[in-house]
Amino acid sequence: MTDKVSYAISSDEKNSYTGGTMILGIDVGGTHTDATLIENFELKRKAKVLTNRENLMDSLLEVTGELFKSENPDNLKRVVLSTTISTNAIVQGKTERVGLILASGPGLSPATLKINDDTHFISGYVNHRGIEAAGIDHDEVSRICTHFREEGIDHAGIVGKFSTRNPGQEIEIRDIINDNLKHVSLGHRMSGNLNFPRRIATTYLNAAIHDLYTAFVRDIQDFVGKMGADVPIYILKADGGTFEIDQSTEYPVQTILSGPAASIMGVLSLTDCREDAIALDIGGTTTDIAIFADGVPLLEPLGVTIEGHKTMIRGLRTKSIGIGGDSRVKYESNEIIIGPERDGPAAAFGGPSPTPTDAMIVLGLTKIGDKDKATAAINSIAKETGCPAHEAAKTIFDQTCLEIAVSVKEMLEEINNRPVYTVHEILEGKKLTPQILHVVGGPAEPMAEHLGELLGCPAHIPGHAEVANAVGAALARTTAELTLLADTEQQTLTIVEEGIQTQIPNGFSRDDALNIGKEKLRERAIKMGAKEEDIAVEVIEDQEFNMVRGFHTTGKNIRVKVQVKPGLIAGFGKEQTI
Repeated sequence: MTDKVSYAISSDEKNSYTGGTMILGIDVGGTHTDATLIENFELKRKAKVLTNRENLMDSLLEVTGELFKSENPDNLKRVVLSTTISTNAIVQGKTERVGLILASGPGLSPATLKINDDTHFISGYVNHRGIEAAGIDHDEVSRICTHFREEGIDHAGIVGKFSTRNPGQEIEIRDIINDNLKHVSLGHRMSGNLNFPRRIATTYLNAAIHDLYTAFVRDIQDFVGKMGADVPIYILKADGGTFEIDQSTEYPVQTILSGPAASIMGVLSLTDCREDAIALDIGGTTTDIAIFADGVPLLEPLGVTIEGHKTMIRGLRTKSIGIGGDSRVKYESNEIIIGPERDGPAAAFGGPSPTPTDAMIVLGLTKIGDKDKATAAINSIAKETGCPAHEAAKTIFDQTCLEIAVSVKEMLEEINNRPVYTVHEILEGKKLTPQILHVVGGPAEPMAEHLGELLGCPAHIPGHAEVANAVGAALARTTAELTLLADTEQQTLTIVEEGIQTQIPNGFSRDDALNIGKEKLRERAIKMGAKEEDIAVEVIEDQEFNMVRGFHTTGKNIRVKVQVKPGLIAGFGKEQTI
């Protein structure tokens, strides 16, 4: 809600953590860019500036300039960002044209799989066992590639129905077309799960935002260079974990919904949440809603959905609604309408339209901005409604809170009608009954109490709530997952997300798969930027089936999925995993 703020944290405000690093956490939001400087796990300085959507570099340099007025960037050990760049590109349709090559085989109608007019189906495919049933026709693929060049298509996605069980054909197609395109995304690298339509959508989005995201990464690297810092840079993913920025360019789709994930990690880092709870991050443009079960964030079990695309991106369960402190307020058809548009900052800060922030200023709930400008803006609504300015302000404030509360209740009802999935387990029969409401974001203080009344639970505003996202990003650990498929009859082991297939002995066991999975996951996590002390491996899927032919067991089919748990970095001084 403020234009710019930067200040050091007094000793009695500091959270008492232990450790020995200086971390810069930045959340690039649609309205504000927030930054926090954490030293020895104490929040030392924080800053907030308006986001310059036309020149993100200006916002980054401005907010860090505020932070480092009296600090030495040479002491930095890491930089972590949460970003809306991928989400906004997809929502606003600012993506690249993508050609898709699908090896679908029999069984599914192409009409149900076609994402765009640039989707092409080829004759080769592998079966459910990962055995090649029809080989790749190189001439067919080359003709498709020639068509892509003629159409000016520089990005492609290649997806086989059962490529997670044998990635060979995807790799073969890539090798045929790779020299003719700027970038190729492969389906088996996106996820080890079988859902073919979701894997197609994920691969398509990954290719569609590749150029935009890669340019963003270059800007971030230039920005850190201009700060004079030579440190690892991390990006927050949808699951609340981070990965190293160079690694992120291969999987930009992992960064969709990074902002809402930062909200959840911020609440985790600033509270001692152990019960069912609601978390609200009220920004200038949107409000992000999250629900906790016994203090643990909920997970989208199949993958997050964005703009109608059902993906396989592992993500924390959130809901974003188009209402925030700077939402435009207008009077149409005898009713007050709040959002989803945002014309700029609140009128109190020079914006062109009345907003909920202006209503809160008129009501005396906050003392920010220019009260005369806020009053003039609310008066414009009051005249149309035929009521006093104070009454119009109260109506706007009450309606803003009510719309948020209604969305929360709808989300709770939807969750309670289905199985509850947390980050690492399914809670059978669990019905969520929130005991507390955590509110962060700029408008948290004036809105929290009334929202708590509407939702029937006490409201809590954590310390430093206005920069919670930046704190959450700074303290999130690196996460990774890996899927292993073993077929002892064929004597093959596929490490899906790595695109590796290797031979195994006939006596290969489930324990062998688990041991290899844990070790390969550790290697993958370190490659993605994880520290040894943050690698907490968890087995999230472990299955073994006998394969029978002619009444005899001929081998085993073994499936193992392991993950590095989301959570807070080691040394934070509280529960480190969620």
